[in-house]
Amino acid sequence: MKARKAQVTRETGETEIAVTLNVDGTGQREIETWVGFFDHMLDLFAKHGLFDLQVRVPKADLQIDEHHTVEDIGITLGQAFAQALGDKVGIRRYGFFILPMDETLVQVAVDLGGRAWFELKDGKNEDMTFPREKVGDLSTELVYDILEAFASNLCANIHVKVEYGRNAHHMIEGIFKCLARALRMACELDERASEQVPSTKGQEILKQGKGERV
Repeated sequence: MKARKAQVTRETGETEIAVTLNVDGTGQREIETWVGFFDHMLDLFAKHGLFDLQVRVPKADLQIDEHHTVEDIGITLGQAFAQALGDKVGIRRYGFFILPMDETLVQVAVDLGGRAWFELKDGKNEDMTFPREKVGDLSTELVYDILEAFASNLCANIHVKVEYGRNAHHMIEGIFKCLARALRMACELDERASEQVPSTKGQEILKQGKGERV
């Protein structure tokens, strides 16, 4: 099997991000984003997804706020997964998980079918808001921006629903753990379809990954 690995860098006038990824890893990780709570989220994302992940931020404009840094990491991480998965031959494509985190319950569904869509809802099917504005040094409103950037650059459907919860830390941690588990399932190779693209539309559509639904 070809190694499903990627190295992606993104450099703008605001940030510089470097991501190294092995989809078929063991959960080894080296994370240093300069945003402590986000380090924690990426750390457990790699652990629960069994992704080997290194994230480095040589340049950040944290003197302004954390927005550019964490959103650009979402962009770069999505690009790394897209690069590592390549033509997607043999993958399961779909993944889903339900995860309890103390008083919180989170559901995530993933489709790696080549077209981007992201939803983050609460138990009433309304746009998710968190019970406080910050957890540690991460603004909770940026959870949407991070994951939307990730879904867009991976060209994936990602639907997240926080059914209920009280503690914002638990809610966000539950989201990242649950996403890791669902994405791990979607990325896994299906022994029964090892030479197949998981679509009736054929291999060329899936390779494009530019907004085509497969």
